Amino acid sequence: MTKSQGKLKLQKSPKAYPLDFEKVKNASVQELAYLVGIIAYAEEYEYFDKIKHLLVIPEQPKSLEEIQKELDEKFEKLLATTKKEFAASKQRAEYHFDKKFHKINENFKHIKRWGHLPYITLDPTVLPQMNGGYLVSTGSAQQWTTEFRFGKGNVGYYCIEPDVKFHMSKKPNFIVRFFMNKCLGFKWRDV
Repeated sequence: MTKSQGKLKLQKSPKAYPLDFEKVKNASVQELAYLVGIIAYAEEYEYFDKIKHLLVIPEQPKSLEEIQKELDEKFEKLLATTKKEFAASKQRAEYHFDKKFHKINENFKHIKRWGHLPYITLDPTVLPQMNGGYLVSTGSAQQWTTEFRFGKGNVGYYCIEPDVKFHMSKKPNFIVRFFMNKCLGFKWRDV
């Protein structure tokens, strides 16, 4: 040690390491014998290997190649995770799309068969009952009609249950209207 400006300073070797006092607490008596009151030990110390595990030895800084390799690994992992999440999101979206359009197709089949959309009725005293449709009614069923127009004008229409209308540009005579009503159930209505 040298004395400068009234203070004691340690001579530092380029490879000297300070003593870790937390590690020294658990050291054996044989290991403590090598510590002769010096606070930092150089690699040139003859018993350096015996007390090496008790010293604070800093890790060597990483080279640029090691840092680049770690960064590339992190990016590859992040890219793989992102691709997996996008694939899962796409699969969920396709599932919900298929489910929704299956329901719409079922509603079109219902319309084709019954002439109206299935509906939901809401009664405040009972839980809502879902009939497979999208429409909400507060008690009465929604009425939907299918209309066909023949010609440019509109003098009336044949009404076919449930709610199908054939609009005509020319009114049929009484005999045709009578037999259409009695034989086929087509009722004529003037506009």
